[in-house]
Amino acid sequence: MSYPALPDLILEPLVRSALMEDLGANGDITTLTVIPAAATYSARLNAREDAVISGLQVAELAFRLVDPKLDIITHFHDGQHCAKGDALMEIQGSAASILSAERVALNFVGRLAGIATLTAALVAETRGTKTRITCTRKTTPGLRIVEKQAVLHGGGFNHRFSLSDAILIKDNHIAAAGGVRAVLETAKTRASHMMKIEIEVDQLDQLAEVLEVGGADVVLLDNMSPNELQEAVAMADGQLVTEASGNVSHDTVAAIAATGVDYISSGALTHSYRSVDVGLDF
Repeated sequence: MSYPALPDLILEPLVRSALMEDLGANGDITTLTVIPAAATYSARLNAREDAVISGLQVAELAFRLVDPKLDIITHFHDGQHCAKGDALMEIQGSAASILSAERVALNFVGRLAGIATLTAALVAETRGTKTRITCTRKTTPGLRIVEKQAVLHGGGFNHRFSLSDAILIKDNHIAAAGGVRAVLETAKTRASHMMKIEIEVDQLDQLAEVLEVGGADVVLLDNMSPNELQEAVAMADGQLVTEASGNVSHDTVAAIAATGVDYISSGALTHSYRSVDVGLDF
């Protein structure tokens, strides 16, 4: 499946910040000291294990920000599966420029491919059901946009990007507002007609109250057992989009999807992934 690339304009501040952090005040002093300025080389960004790729667009941008004259050829696209040993990208030109951008490019690809690969593994467990895997806001500060893009590359879906995207009423909101009825009544009177409302419940009697009061578009079924989730889906009966969260892992996701929920959200996608091993070889 092909995924639209984000505009470089959006990604550039994030990549530029990472390069500035790595280059520091004096640049790559090792490279400046030992590599002749005129030296050129051809390097390959290689996968050292099977993975779903993400971050190649970001890596290419890192190389181009260091040196626009580098000649870059990408052999894979974000969202594609690769095998151990595959060459993902070739970079030709100034050896010093390639070395100066190397670590930032690898950091992004390794981490984002890790997210995409974990997402793809959970998506595979839901095959044959209608359930979609989605991420949360449990992302690395400053990197949310690329981490959520990596979830898409793994075949998942995105939850809200920020607090301003949608109304998500959690248990603390319910407690502070005076209960399910009070918080939904307030939301109904104040929310724009363009704004979706989701409410979290962890008990079936709360769901019954949500259905009675009305006003919600989505219900977040938090830390419920598969039996409770199945009953919740039957109670909602298509009136609400159902989202299961809590205790989501490779071992549990298939059973959760079998209950018929529309979505399974997992913070682990963006906080508990394992980076994919990639390397730059001259």
